[in-house]
Amino acid sequence: MRIAIAQLNLVVGAIEANARRVIELGRRLADEGVDLVVFPELTLTAYPPEDLLLRPDCQARVDAALADIRREVRGITLVLGYPGERDGGRYNLAGVLRDGRLLAEYRKRELPNYSVFDEKRYFSAGREAVVFEQNGVRLALAICEDVWFDRPVADAAAAGAQLVLNLNASPYHRGKMGERERQVERLAARHGLGLVYVNQVGGQDELVFDGASFVCDARGHTVLRCPQFEETVQRFEVAPGGQPSGGDCHPPLEGLEEVYRALVCGVRDYVRKNGFPGVVLGLSGGIDSALTLAIAVDALGAEQVEVVLMPSRYTAEISNQDAAEQAKRMGVKHQTIPIEPAFQAFLGMLEPAFAGREPDVTEENIQARCRGLLLMAISNKTGRMLLTTGNKSEMSVGYATLYGDMNGGFAPLKDVPKTLVYALARWRNRDGEVIPERVIVRPPSAELRPDQRDSDSLPDYDRLDEIIERFVERDQSVDEIVAATGFDATEVSRITRMVIRNEYKRRQAPPGVRISQRAFGRDRRYPIVNGCL
Repeated sequence: MRIAIAQLNLVVGAIEANARRVIELGRRLADEGVDLVVFPELTLTAYPPEDLLLRPDCQARVDAALADIRREVRGITLVLGYPGERDGGRYNLAGVLRDGRLLAEYRKRELPNYSVFDEKRYFSAGREAVVFEQNGVRLALAICEDVWFDRPVADAAAAGAQLVLNLNASPYHRGKMGERERQVERLAARHGLGLVYVNQVGGQDELVFDGASFVCDARGHTVLRCPQFEETVQRFEVAPGGQPSGGDCHPPLEGLEEVYRALVCGVRDYVRKNGFPGVVLGLSGGIDSALTLAIAVDALGAEQVEVVLMPSRYTAEISNQDAAEQAKRMGVKHQTIPIEPAFQAFLGMLEPAFAGREPDVTEENIQARCRGLLLMAISNKTGRMLLTTGNKSEMSVGYATLYGDMNGGFAPLKDVPKTLVYALARWRNRDGEVIPERVIVRPPSAELRPDQRDSDSLPDYDRLDEIIERFVERDQSVDEIVAATGFDATEVSRITRMVIRNEYKRRQAPPGVRISQRAFGRDRRYPIVNGCL
């Protein structure tokens, strides 16, 4: 039997377009002699559809799309995911279609309700294994979370399955690919059956799906692996006893390359799926905007990226030089708009209101907001989406200005700590220096007052990032962080209070690519009014 894996980049809510892709691919594979093709979880709605599922017209559109697929595809078995209302509940389903007939239908049993998942809000849980036969092989169905538990696969084996087809929409985070493969390999070996893991690929809001679909045999050995972050169709053979073989086994990406590719994928799909003609961003000569520019160009191409240099009275000349040099190296349109006239105008307008008060962070924020206003005006006029350039370290402690440098539609580095920003910048320069070396080695500064350095307000970033990682991603207390790191308790307490106090800023920040197990946003939902201070 010839089986194909359809690792597709689908669009949430584009039910008719997603169905058309199923139809076109099904017809082509049938002509090529493929017996069965497996698509990802919730193929028709794509994942995660969220409250679209609660609209009455959503299920009607899904049902109509299924009818179109059944009518238009012949000579091949299609295994695909979709939501369905059955027996008074709504289920996350995997259906088996061939020549206009529904041969089998499976209801997802394990519904994740943690981290970025809210499936119990939308679905009821199934209870039964489903096994069907194709070309003399007994095949079972499973959906995503089902293979993180033993019972669904054990029940499939007990029902006589020789090969499990597992439909997935498993979002990326660092280290996730290895976790998935090890778990599935253990299950396959424990129950003595092969397992086909088909994953969605592409960006959807904050989430990125890395694909990396794979097949393992009954001994728990991976025999096929699809590339990460690429749409692909891969074929393999299944022997009469259910043993899979053949196909390419693409190597996993290395650590920094994997993260960078995830960021590029997230930016590309957010911009393109939302229909923007390109992006604009402020390029300061600092490391964050430099890396953001590199990601944007790699995601969209230089012709779809525009940058603006906006020096102030405090901007070092080498910052202007480095920003202009990177824009030139990367071939992007750039212009310089000094903010001094706007800054002076605002100070003059506010002089009566500020009388008798010393300059402070207020004047720094006015500069950031001058820049934010200029960038939003260019975004509005050109239709290009504004990328904001802040990183996770800054967003954690509120080292960012609302309605200033936080302006934007998408934040590529929102889940990237500052130390990782530097590592990614060096990795991006591996085959040629597109980010000027001076940008990487200079001490970081917001350049909003004379001789300013980030270290004036914050600990060194290696310490800061470890505190944030332990507090935000591991939920460790101040005492636990101090005991584990030996850091000063007063410093740790100050940083954790800053994280809590700045939830109101993060609630107003644009979405950004999730690369960790605990990103700000849907991963971490903290109250703004919080007595933990």
